[in-house]
Amino acid sequence: MAALKATIEMETPRLFQAKGYSGAKVPIHFPKEGETAVGPGPMEMVLLGVGGCTAIDIVDILGKERETVDSFRVEMEAEKAPEIPKVFTRIHMRYVLRGNIKEASVKRAIDLSMEKYCSASIMLKRGGVDITTSYTIERSATAR
Repeated sequence: MAALKATIEMETPRLFQAKGYSGAKVPIHFPKEGETAVGPGPMEMVLLGVGGCTAIDIVDILGKERETVDSFRVEMEAEKAPEIPKVFTRIHMRYVLRGNIKEASVKRAIDLSMEKYCSASIMLKRGGVDITTSYTIERSATAR
């Protein structure tokens, strides 16, 4: 497999433009106190990346199981070490799904994402981050 390449270019000492190996661009910003952020900071990007990774997995897995997901979100709560390096020590992901979805399908999708498919969460777990999950299924008006 060919190496994946990305670049980070400074615009100001606290604002960088990142270009990923897909060609997508995103600002990385560490604003001064009182300054409005124009993009996520580096650790925030890690958290968002983990959430995005598992979200894509779960919606995809449920779609393959012919489950209709009317809406979906992941609410993440993370804790960081108090001392430098302030790495993530714990991440809890709460999945909120709406639709007439079988609970067993949701459990299976989360398990597959966390144990097999979500490279980002698996990488962090191997690095010692305690990652936990929970979910809520909000039923649509018409029940199965």
